[in-house]
Amino acid sequence: MVRESIKMKRNKLMRQTAIFEVEDNSQLKIPAVTLVRGDLPRDPQGLSARLAHQFLSQNYGILRDFDIEGDVHYDGSAVLIQLRAGGQAGALPLISPTSGRPDYGLVIKPRFGWQGIGPMLGAMGWKVIPVPLRLPLLPRSDRKIPPWVLSTTVLLRLQKLLDRLDRSFEFSEDDLAAPRGQVNWARYATVNIPRAGFLNVPCRFPDLRDDRELKGAIHYTLRKQLSSLQSQRTAGVIVLQLLSLCQSLLEKVRDVPSIQPSHHTLSRWLRGNLSTEIFLKGIQAVEWTVEDRGLAGLGDLQGLPWVLPMDQFFEAWVETVVGQMAKRTGGNLKTGRQRETLTPLGWNPPYLGSQRYLHPDLVLDREGETIIFDAKYKNHWEELNREGWTGLEKELREQHRSDLLQVLAYSTVSENKKIVCCLAYPCRAKTWYSLLERQRPFHKASVCAGNRRVELILTAVPMGVNPEEIWPVLGKAISA
Repeated sequence: MVRESIKMKRNKLMRQTAIFEVEDNSQLKIPAVTLVRGDLPRDPQGLSARLAHQFLSQNYGILRDFDIEGDVHYDGSAVLIQLRAGGQAGALPLISPTSGRPDYGLVIKPRFGWQGIGPMLGAMGWKVIPVPLRLPLLPRSDRKIPPWVLSTTVLLRLQKLLDRLDRSFEFSEDDLAAPRGQVNWARYATVNIPRAGFLNVPCRFPDLRDDRELKGAIHYTLRKQLSSLQSQRTAGVIVLQLLSLCQSLLEKVRDVPSIQPSHHTLSRWLRGNLSTEIFLKGIQAVEWTVEDRGLAGLGDLQGLPWVLPMDQFFEAWVETVVGQMAKRTGGNLKTGRQRETLTPLGWNPPYLGSQRYLHPDLVLDREGETIIFDAKYKNHWEELNREGWTGLEKELREQHRSDLLQVLAYSTVSENKKIVCCLAYPCRAKTWYSLLERQRPFHKASVCAGNRRVELILTAVPMGVNPEEIWPVLGKAISA
């Protein structure tokens, strides 16, 4: 009876966890018995442990690339696979130790939720978007991931493709007021002149036009994306923004009929020798949509693996907030994302040394002062406000101390007498509003060195809050 109970529980878990789910920077425990296929032995824990170690060994490379640590743990009653996710959101396939195929998948959700991440993507102007990966497909599309995640990538790729669509000469036939190209004199004499069409000259001529076959495929893709997005209107403002983008792209291809491209046509486009990166990525987006990969409401089809580095996402979010502040208060904003803040380090001799440059996330130069921002996607702010400095674990204190030293090192990139170094951590909207009520949205310190003064600000930048609400608080912290 015990073995039957374990078997029933294992089969239920297998059905429920073909796709495992975890939040970034958190831990997931998977019963290793879910890896066992077929009939269970009398003592399933020994086999489960061997399969668990094999599972981690086979998937070591992809788990490492996603910043995921894994180990095997026995709690006295069952063998567990423990996975500790890092700071990347995404979806990745996992190899089964019994079949050697990607029968499992892992979805890493942003810990601030999709409802918070979606509006932020639109507010920051799509500076960072999910990146599909060239990995084996997940066993099925996961309905826990909002379909607009893939639609975001597809529409932006098609937008770039339409902006740079190659134009080619095609022969057209039309009645023109003035002869052009080859004139069909027989038709002109027998059809147009008897009908008093003396100024309607039938001509066949080369015309520079966009690739109509490709535009027809793009038209088909956009129609399908539009249908998918319209079924997600209740998901929030992000879907409305994507619908608006999709409608604007459809206006560019309305002159060409919608054509579903064949697999042969897609392969021909992808194998083209002169295809640019924008062209290839655009064709991939068409292919994903044609094959219904990752779209909602189209059956349990295979899903695309993708990744969204949350540290880059948070850096782009802070850039959006600081950009709003720069527009309102003035100043010249330079971004690390565009490599505008690089400051080389001169080693002597040059072939020795370690770090080659300083690379702040954001530098805002205003009259008489320089403000340097370093965005850290870590839990430190909420941990610090909940536990206090003495209550933090030793590892967290060391990490926070390294963050402080790093942002203070950036103070050397400017010669202004007043330098402000701002270390920004994410927090939930609820936490931020609570801090505002208690008048504790930031902490401030200062260091004087000769005639220079360096001010240090620790602050929280909330996720999912309108930047127009955030930047005045940030500006107050800097000017206080």
